[in-house]
Amino acid sequence: MPTGSLPVEMARKKESSALGVKYGFSVRERHMQVLKRRRAKYNCPRCSTGILKRLSVGVWSCRKCNYTFAGGAYEPSTKTGDAAARSVASALKQLK
Repeated sequence: MPTGSLPVEMARKKESSALGVKYGFSVRERHMQVLKRRRAKYNCPRCSTGILKRLSVGVWSCRKCNYTFAGGAYEPSTKTGDAAARSVASALKQLK
């Protein structure tokens, strides 16, 4: 076994240890991806600092400027939300 792959395997085991050996590899892998997205550092849309905190499902708050907003469950903005914002912006632009 190569020595370089050992820490990666240990990290995988540690992150998905809440599930134990249950549910299969693909579910544990998806669980790890969700945890990584939720724990990642995100920038505030108002003050652009990387001090966002997830208060609850879909509710995000900046610790610096105290800006609270609704976003995705695991990320402050989602692909669907970004697409909706673009379509609203283009519709408003056409009205002018």
